[in-house]
Order: sequence, then structure tokens, then C-alpha cells
Amino acid sequence: MTPIERKFRELKEKQEKALVGFVSAGDPDMDKSFDLLCAMIESGLDVLELGIPFSDPTADGPVIQRSSMRALKNGVTISKVLDMTQRLKASYDIPIILFTYYNLIFRFPSADFYERSVEAGADGVLVVDLPVEESDELTCYFKNGDFCLIHLIAPTTDENRMKMIAEKGSGFLYLISMTGVTGGKGLETGLTAEKAKMLKKHTRLPVCTGFGISTPEHVREVAAFSDGVVIGSAFEKTIEENADSADLAGIIARQTRSFKQATRKGG
Repeated sequence: MTPIERKFRELKEKQEKALVGFVSAGDPDMDKSFDLLCAMIESGLDVLELGIPFSDPTADGPVIQRSSMRALKNGVTISKVLDMTQRLKASYDIPIILFTYYNLIFRFPSADFYERSVEAGADGVLVVDLPVEESDELTCYFKNGDFCLIHLIAPTTDENRMKMIAEKGSGFLYLISMTGVTGGKGLETGLTAEKAKMLKKHTRLPVCTGFGISTPEHVREVAAFSDGVVIGSAFEKTIEENADSADLAGIIARQTRSFKQATRKGG
């Protein structure tokens, strides 16, 4: 059983949904980034999406774009993100998904990226711009089911394509709740709930929903029909607004606890 499978099974037994949190590695700097990630994990984060900064993050809204630019200015590279992953894994038993764009993996190159990621303890990767039809050029290097490629399902994905993506999926499936980029407004939980119901007909994998989720109330609404809730821009907005605060880790810890409580039954 993979760490991702184990985590979702444990949560199901506790009647909780997964809190999946995205943070750009190295924002606002490497030391503070590591400290706030530790604070989030200790405050109830279930799955970490660790963003590898990229100069052209086309799927991300302005908040995450700025976080990526700050990290790049700090000299953050894939190797440094993998070093951070290894440090986190040495202290915490939490699934870590690397979040990136395919250009970075391709140039690393792909085989080395896989080997280094597994060596660091990462449990999978989410590649925003790698369509399922072309994913074999990355997954051909995967061995023993020890590393997952997390696939995205867009709001505009029809049922036939949804089924195809589900059949290629591993770890969990990421259902995007709205058209546009991360951090946008206009969360339509009714429509997304119907998409989640349709998707679950074609998979036994957990379904996690993200984009536009920024409050505990949003979390409660989405947790009603999803196995997990993905939050990124809300965390990065907090980091951006409190980057110079001596209590940044404490602020992010309190925010994490409030989101996590909303994933619990009756929370």
C-alpha cells in the first residue's frame, strides 16, 4: 500500500476528508518555507503539494504566480525542492506530491527526475501541462507502483474523456472546480458535485477538488462530495501578506487548523 492509499484509508476510517495543501517551495525564503511547511503538517495537513517554481505557471493565478517568482529569485531549483522533500520526509509521515510543469521535468531530464524524486521520498507528481495522451513518456520510467502521476479533470471534461483519465490515474484524481486559473472566484459547488458524482462512477481512486476554495465554509461544502479538498492560493496569500511577520509559521498553522477542522464530520 502506498503512503497516499494509506492516508486516504486512515481518513475514511476517521470519517474525515483530506486537506491537501499547495505551497511554492522557497517562498518567502528557503528557511521560512521549511518552517511553515512543518507548521502546516503539525497542524493537520494530510497531503502536501510542494510547488516547484516555474517562470511561466500558466495554470496559476496571480497569487501563486507571484509566489513562484519570489522562489525563483531565491534561487530555488528542482534539486533544492527535492532536498526539502527529503528533509520533510525524515521528520513527517505525510504524502508529498511535487507540483510542476513538464518543461522542467523534460530538461532535468525525465528519467533522472523520477529517480531523484523517489530517492527524496516524494510519492508522486502533478504535471499541469502533461495531457493524459502523452503521459506515457514520463510514466514509462516509473517502477513498482512507488510513484504516482496525479491527473487533472477539468470542469469541461466530458464523461468519455473522464473515464479515460480515470483509467490512467493513480494516487488520487484532481477535479478542478471551475474554469480559469487558481485562486479565481465563482466556486459552483452544485455543478462540481455533479462532476464528482460522474467521475466516481469510473474510478475507485479518491477524488480531490481544488481551485477557488479559500474559506472553511468552502471546505465544508466541497468535502460533502469529495474525498479531499485542495487549497493553494489561500495559503500563498497568507504567506505573501505576512512574509515579514515573526509569527508567519503560527499564522499559517492556525489557518491550516481551521481548514482541517472543516474536513471533519460535524466540523
